[in-house]
Amino acid sequence: MQVIKQVSLTVAPSEFVSIVGPSGCGKTSLLRMISGLNPAHSGQVCFRGEPITKPLSNVGIAFQNPVLLPWRTTLQNVLLPLEVIPTHKRQIKTHRDRYERMAQDLLTTVGLEDFKNHYPQQLSGGMKQRASLCRALIHQPELLLLDEPFAALDAFTREEMWELLQRLWERSQCTSVLVTHNLREAIFLSDTVYVMGPRPSQIVHTLKVDLPRPRTLDMCFTESFHQMYSELRRHIQRK
Repeated sequence: MQVIKQVSLTVAPSEFVSIVGPSGCGKTSLLRMISGLNPAHSGQVCFRGEPITKPLSNVGIAFQNPVLLPWRTTLQNVLLPLEVIPTHKRQIKTHRDRYERMAQDLLTTVGLEDFKNHYPQQLSGGMKQRASLCRALIHQPELLLLDEPFAALDAFTREEMWELLQRLWERSQCTSVLVTHNLREAIFLSDTVYVMGPRPSQIVHTLKVDLPRPRTLDMCFTESFHQMYSELRRHIQRK
């Protein structure tokens, strides 16, 4: 069964983009093609003008499930990409102190400095997701891919994570693509929101978000925010 019919979009350097749409429309499939984990069977997916033919090494990924290794501490989990990505793997043995300082700095930014020696089973769901974001950013990727990273969190924790992710993105300025079902989340975080239709899917609407940065949760209650939410809602099609 064809999932994606025709999707054409361009993401500018340092832009934050969200992709929304009904369940099963191919949002996650598109994200996996961008990462290089799944090949595109037709058409072409490019990064910096070059076709993506294999998994990218300069990408950070965070999923709905943080997938922290239970036998590693928070700090050790954050450092994991540096131990497996070839360009960093060669250096971490001789410059481990420098990399640990980088990891500790990220953990401080997300409020986990006092939990660096804790194991995943000692952390709350929100703490695990913060650690997952730090792990996705530790190797300073050019591209950050986020697949429903906050879907399992309660509403209050989720909104805290919006503000946290915004701070991390403003600090790193890496190009970011978020897949989410939460329209408010998409508007709050993004420069551009793309709406995918039901499968076989295509882009049915593009919304440019002109809210000033840094954004605050109070903006979610403004008339302009509500208008953008209503605009996206009208274009979400379901079979």
